[in-house]
Amino acid sequence: MPKANMNDMLKRRMAATQQASELQTSDEAYQRIFREKAPVGASQLCDLPLDKLVSFFTADIGFRPYPRAKLEAFSEQLQEDGLFVRIIARPISTDKYEILSGHNRVAAAKLAGWSMIPAEVVEADDARAIVIATSTNLIQRQGLSIIERGKAYKALLDAKNRQGYRSDMQSSTSGENHQKYSARALVAEFFGVTEYEIRKAVKLTQLIPELSDILEDNPKQLNFACADLIADYDTESQKAFIEICSIEGYQINKAAMQHITRKCPPPTADRQAVFAAWREARAAAEKRLTAPPRKISFDRKQFAPYLEKFSSDREIEKLFLEFLRERAG
Repeated sequence: MPKANMNDMLKRRMAATQQASELQTSDEAYQRIFREKAPVGASQLCDLPLDKLVSFFTADIGFRPYPRAKLEAFSEQLQEDGLFVRIIARPISTDKYEILSGHNRVAAAKLAGWSMIPAEVVEADDARAIVIATSTNLIQRQGLSIIERGKAYKALLDAKNRQGYRSDMQSSTSGENHQKYSARALVAEFFGVTEYEIRKAVKLTQLIPELSDILEDNPKQLNFACADLIADYDTESQKAFIEICSIEGYQINKAAMQHITRKCPPPTADRQAVFAAWREARAAAEKRLTAPPRKISFDRKQFAPYLEKFSSDREIEKLFLEFLRERAG
């Protein structure tokens, strides 16, 4: 068999494996999270018109599309090799389909000038649709932002919580069962993350879009520690932080945010009060920077067992400064 044909055959075998894996992974996720088998029906392989496809709208799963350059490269690849892994869609009317998996494939196909795209059409209720739309991306896509993950986790948690607390999980030790089968614990277990990671990621989805964009696109302007504190405020109050986080050459730090939250406790804060508290924090920080250095002395006897490990006072000073910077946030 010619090498080109052999390579094509291998690609198609790998594609078939990946195609089966997408649904298999999502149905396994459904079973592990919802504690029951996925309501799987017969699927249909066919070509769907691109103009009959609509983006996933059942829940806000938050995945960003490929950047333009990557999408163009993907489009060129489609023109040369075709599409090896079908998209997954479900019917939502007589002639419309909701994309469950493959938004970037659809976008690249449109860019390539296609009118049709290979698809696997499945029957799925909203819960299964959400699992299909999130699980493969969470497992396979590298470089997802914390907010993209947070929105996907939230969609899964909301779907699980809508399912309700199943009666067959209850017993005389219902408190233990509730802990064992909590939605967050089930999602964390399947995706190999901690409940703390999920809680933090989901909390950041409370940021308004302008602040989410700053966090994802320019994290030097807004770090996770500060974003976590801002997320405690309601939508209107968060607007005050857009300007603060957009100042060129300035990065809001944890100390300033802690001062603001003390002066203007969440969830609601007056815009002008937030700015006043922020100016106070900046003034205090500048005052500390311009203040004459204070002489600091230590009882070396207390530190003797540790100081022996350092070769010079300068090395000790450097370590201490790094410690102070970390504490300052």
